Amino acid sequence: MVPKSPLDDPETAAHAWARFRRAMRLMMGLTVGTVVLAVAVLYKQNGMVSVHYYIAAALGIGAMMLLASALMGLVFLSHGTGHDASIHDRLEDERNRP
Repeated sequence: MVPKSPLDDPETAAHAWARFRRAMRLMMGLTVGTVVLAVAVLYKQNGMVSVHYYIAAALGIGAMMLLASALMGLVFLSHGTGHDASIHDRLEDERNRP
């Protein structure tokens, strides 16, 4: 039998997802600041190379930071709610057999 996850409770899930959204808003602000700073540094070092260069740099830095923060946020959400502990390990049953 698979144990119930704490995220099955609507109140716990609402609190966890609200915390995740708050963290993502913070990371969005940090990402925008980092992208602006990076593009400014690139412009200062290289001058006006091509607008596509700056667009690619901004999209690459922004996508990487947001993807990394979203994945790490999901790890924190899963661990913080106890969702990780609610799995059923079928291999454990096989290891315990005589």
